[in-house]
Amino acid sequence: MNVREGSADRADMRIEKDAIGEVSIPRDALYGIQSVRARENFGAGPSFYPEWYRAMGAVKLACYRTYEKYKAALLGKRAAHFTAFPLIEDTVLRALITAAEEVMAGGHYNAFIVPALCGGAGTSLNMNINEIIANVALITLGRRPDDYGIIDPIQHANVFQSTNDVVPTSLRVAVMGLLDTLENTINVLRASMESLEKEHQTTIRIAYTQMQEAVPSSFGRLFGAYNEALSRDWWRVSKCFERIKVVNLGGSAIGTGITVPRFFIFEAPGVLREITGQPITRSENLVDATSNLDPLVEAHAILKAHAVNLEKISSDMRLLASDVAVNSGFSIPARQLGSTIMPGKVNPVIPEFVIGCCHRVYANDSMIASLSAQGCLELNAYLPLIGHGLIESLKCLIQCNRTLHENLVSSIVVDATAARERLLRSPAIVTALIPYIGYHRASELATRMKQDGLAIGEANKQMNVTGQELLDYLLMPQNLLRLGFVPTQVMDEIDHAGEKATSPEGGTHE
Repeated sequence: MNVREGSADRADMRIEKDAIGEVSIPRDALYGIQSVRARENFGAGPSFYPEWYRAMGAVKLACYRTYEKYKAALLGKRAAHFTAFPLIEDTVLRALITAAEEVMAGGHYNAFIVPALCGGAGTSLNMNINEIIANVALITLGRRPDDYGIIDPIQHANVFQSTNDVVPTSLRVAVMGLLDTLENTINVLRASMESLEKEHQTTIRIAYTQMQEAVPSSFGRLFGAYNEALSRDWWRVSKCFERIKVVNLGGSAIGTGITVPRFFIFEAPGVLREITGQPITRSENLVDATSNLDPLVEAHAILKAHAVNLEKISSDMRLLASDVAVNSGFSIPARQLGSTIMPGKVNPVIPEFVIGCCHRVYANDSMIASLSAQGCLELNAYLPLIGHGLIESLKCLIQCNRTLHENLVSSIVVDATAARERLLRSPAIVTALIPYIGYHRASELATRMKQDGLAIGEANKQMNVTGQELLDYLLMPQNLLRLGFVPTQVMDEIDHAGEKATSPEGGTHE
């Protein structure tokens, strides 16, 4: 849409001017000339994330409430005449506060027409918000949009602010909210894995190395490994707040606080903390916080590590549940039909979705790192794209955790009988016998099993490699899963089992 056109009827348009020229805008539009120029320069592009939009409203609200405090302090000390321009009237300030509250709640989002990916270090993003707030405030006072002599997008809506502190601070506010959600979704998924771990602790299965059958293990240990990885993810994500909570609000253009009262610099972060409930703190070095974005790189690297674990889990489950892994004893829920031409085909859409999202996170990680390094002297012009990628990764990972829990992990089916039978017919099972019969005899037994398609018990009877009593003992799930072996303990337990089986209380040992 050409936002200059709006309607063929000129009566439905208004004219706004800046140093470059004039622009026609729909009369009732809440956006203004700066938003229109940005939309024409940068195209439609991906939409600005609503989480960041609402966070911008929160930051603006904090600035206006801090201004209230500043004004009261000035008047209390009879110092108002020291200001370079008249103080904002209370009626205007209240209208700005109301407008910011509405933006913080997500209101007027359809008036945000600047695309997420834009040049200018976020100035267009900030101005779109300023124009929305100014025009909403004007309407609140019974005025028409663009009556900027009463409320101006820069002089009033942007008072004591700069794009270079408002936009990165609001990004951090949005990110902290999403980190809260991500923490919770990781923990829910982790708890699901923990339940499966406990339920299937002794449900034996074949373990694989390099996609080949390797040694006996259990589904409990498989789920336990996933649980441990997700626990690390949860811990790491919780530590992201230490980096993200530090903001440069009040630092103005480059962090020196030029044009901003000292009162405002020290008060605004605390007011924002009260508004958002997030552990926001002012940076001790505002110049550093304005020019260097390595904390965002660090935080996203933690998201990348979580994506790696989610992809590993999803890839494993897709493989175990595939038709390639015949009789693995593992299946995942059927979520939707998989083909328009092959009847009955059901695809592993949840693992595929997660894997695709994880690769999106990897791409964002590379982009965020390289563009953060492109910061030049006191500012990084690429913050809009960096922030967009960071929020996208968070939203992707939140949905990955949710769908894995709700649509896959909570409905996993483990067939213990099929998994055990598959293990006993796998040559991999003979690894458990190596400490008692040696590697070479175990290899001969494995070869016979493989050549003749025999289970280990049948092959052992033909070859008489070891006694049936020892074999039965070693194939018990608790012994296959024991951490390491103690030869004397094995023989003692076998003897004890034999004595118990032949005693009057124990009955006859089969």
